[in-house]
Amino acid sequence: MRDVGTMTQTRSFDRRPVVISGPSGVGKGTLCQRLFDAYPNTFALTTSHTTRQPRAGEVEGVNYFYVSTSTFTSLISQDAFVEYTTFGGNYYGTSKQTIEDQTAKGLVVVLDIEMEGVKRIKASSGIDARYVFIKPPSFEALEARLRGRGTEKEEDIQKRLAQAAVELEYANTHGVHDKIIVNDDLDKSFAELEDFIFGKLNKVESQATDP
Repeated sequence: MRDVGTMTQTRSFDRRPVVISGPSGVGKGTLCQRLFDAYPNTFALTTSHTTRQPRAGEVEGVNYFYVSTSTFTSLISQDAFVEYTTFGGNYYGTSKQTIEDQTAKGLVVVLDIEMEGVKRIKASSGIDARYVFIKPPSFEALEARLRGRGTEKEEDIQKRLAQAAVELEYANTHGVHDKIIVNDDLDKSFAELEDFIFGKLNKVESQATDP
């Protein structure tokens, strides 16, 4: 698929930041990566700060900015984050600077965050964004995905499942999200995400210009 970067010179789409949320293990990251691969000159993912230790294969500045707890709390006191939360004893947050840097490049910012981050952005950040919630086809399917990672202890899996139950309930709150996508088929879910972001007319036009 051709990048819509040139297409949007003649037909624009809503370029507000896109906030993509959903329970851990639901496939947010996979959908985001597919979006970036399809449209590399249009979107940018904000790299979050975290105090947790890197997992195998993760890269500093790409997956996260890994910082100490004292550094993170110092950034909080400086009002450096548009959103931050804690999970499993670790902090996670998106800095204002990362959003400003990507916006200055003319890119549409995508935030891959969870429920508490959505609440903070809506409550106090002043960011005018669009909100997408990625939902699992079932709670059992989500549990299977989390276990299939093979990277976490049973205690951590149970914490994530408990948090997922809360997030799924929050997603049903009227007016919180602009779009809810049930991720039971990756191709179908990605098509829904494209349709929401670009509008069907822009998507068809983009595909029609493919060489």
